[in-house]
Amino acid sequence: MKRKIKDILVLKMILSVLYLGEGTKWKGHSGMVLGSSDPNIILLYIKLLEICYGINHKKLKCRVSYRADQNLKSLERYWSKITGIPLSNFYKTKFDPRTIGKPTKNKKYRGVCVIMGAGSHIQLELEAIPKLILMGL
Repeated sequence: MKRKIKDILVLKMILSVLYLGEGTKWKGHSGMVLGSSDPNIILLYIKLLEICYGINHKKLKCRVSYRADQNLKSLERYWSKITGIPLSNFYKTKFDPRTIGKPTKNKKYRGVCVIMGAGSHIQLELEAIPKLILMGL
């Protein structure tokens, strides 16, 4: 379905606010990084990248931040199924050493899915949108 330019601009504003809340805040890295333990946030982010910028989810990279008592392979399969990102696009990662000896109380917790790979030019645009909105208020 072809979207109107106005619709794309609204979706970019939504993506910008989502990135403002859940994305990386530091400079000097290449590309965008967004992480969340909420599958709906991750899916919204991926869908908005696809609609607004034509980013194919199969080209995105991913890693899972997890606790010491969790099984990484199981978590990677879970997030791959949720996101559609192939397991071959998952980076190796280590568990959070602060969680050693501290069992995960919430059994539904599946770690934090960290999505990478949209490009720094998109990040710069998304970071500029809230500033432009503030200037117009």
